[in-house]
Amino acid sequence: MGTRGPYALVDTTPAKTILVYRNGDQFFVGRKFVLARRRVATFEALLEQLTEQVEVPMGVRRLYTPTRGSQVLELDALRPGGKYVAAGREPFKKLDYIHIVPRKPAKMRRLKEIKPVVHCDISVPSRWQTCHRLCRHINVFTNGQLFIPPVRIIIPKFSLTDWNNVLGTIGEKVFPLGGVRKLFTMNGHLLDNSKHLQDNHFYVAAGLETFKYFPYWQCPKVPTEVQQKYMDIEKYSQRKKKGDPKGKEPHRQDGTAPKAQDSVFYAKEEKKKTGGEPLVHSGAEGDVYKAQTPNMETQGAPEVKEAQDVQVEVPVDQVPAETVKEDDQTLSNDPGSESNEKEEEDARLYEDNKRKHLSRMSARIKKWFRFLEKNHMAF
Repeated sequence: MGTRGPYALVDTTPAKTILVYRNGDQFFVGRKFVLARRRVATFEALLEQLTEQVEVPMGVRRLYTPTRGSQVLELDALRPGGKYVAAGREPFKKLDYIHIVPRKPAKMRRLKEIKPVVHCDISVPSRWQTCHRLCRHINVFTNGQLFIPPVRIIIPKFSLTDWNNVLGTIGEKVFPLGGVRKLFTMNGHLLDNSKHLQDNHFYVAAGLETFKYFPYWQCPKVPTEVQQKYMDIEKYSQRKKKGDPKGKEPHRQDGTAPKAQDSVFYAKEEKKKTGGEPLVHSGAEGDVYKAQTPNMETQGAPEVKEAQDVQVEVPVDQVPAETVKEDDQTLSNDPGSESNEKEEEDARLYEDNKRKHLSRMSARIKKWFRFLEKNHMAF
């Protein structure tokens, strides 16, 4: 029998270290991954691990080379120390990924500290020094992402003088779409200066999109005092949005809504005139067209009466209706009456024939049933 060779109980394949960038993000400096055969056995397992570390919309589904954009399909095609671009289902976006470096804040000259007054024995730092020479510890949410917990970020003291450096420092740990471009408070107030930053406060980082009003303060990592503060602000805003109280509602007239009464098309009821003059004057005899004072020219003139033989033309709609009687002879000589009599006779003949036919059919059916009964008894 031949001798067996040494059996390897442990996989001696060396682990690979790669650097992965995010597709289309020129501010993402890349992350290193150590690929061991024991943990990453297949290419699908590698994509799942990249999805957990590199935040890509819809997860990491493709891996490209940074220079030519060719897609990597196998785990063996990865080179130790290589650089790659992780992407979702979108196509490769050509950028200079290899030369992306972390943004370093500009060097600032060392500021001279304001020394306390000579006659003062207490060494207390000035307000200017505490505002600009100390770090800031803030907690930052991602805009529109309630399920992502806030990230605690330490902003160095040399970054506070330039607001772009502050946004760049936040963008290294918070990854909204397009990088960090804006910083809001949790109620949507936009910040544009590092002077408004306060220690241990919570903020929302956003890209070019608008602020999304979500209850970020309901996150479990937010202290109860901060949660209660923003809940009170929300309740106050809801009360303010409601209408005026019941005592300030305008009085409704005739069941019409107050908005309808304020409209220009709503006819307001005029007040009744109490001291107005009556339509019929006291000197008149009930006719509104009669003059108040008689005409001097017509006084003493005799009144001409109408004759009884005068015929007056009345409108057609005011003429009384007259009943017109028809003669019996016209009815008897009418040819339509003869046709009606013929139709009645035809209907009578049809009914008689129908009855005779039904009686014959019933007789035949009875005979048929009798025949069937006799044959059934015979069998």
